[in-house]
Amino acid sequence: MGFIAWVVFGAIVGWVANVVVGGRYRQRQGCLVSILVGVVGAALGGVLYRAFTGQEKTWEFDFPSLGVAALGAIVLLAILRLVQGLANGSRRDRP
Repeated sequence: MGFIAWVVFGAIVGWVANVVVGGRYRQRQGCLVSILVGVVGAALGGVLYRAFTGQEKTWEFDFPSLGVAALGAIVLLAILRLVQGLANGSRRDRP
């Protein structure tokens, strides 16, 4: 995939992950953050896919790749929101 395709693919996947993880109360994130979450999530999804199946995922612009990338981005956002929530919770406990 070319650079522009990765940017578009990352933006779509990042937006989908934000909708799924945040639901109705999702946090607004900018386009750049969506792209970064989507691209890094796609890489994470590829690693998870290989770890669970033992097969390498080919990155073509198709629905299975979108699903693997979205799953990786959802996992990434869930971890980031958990860490962010823990950090905010520990700050509230301090006097």
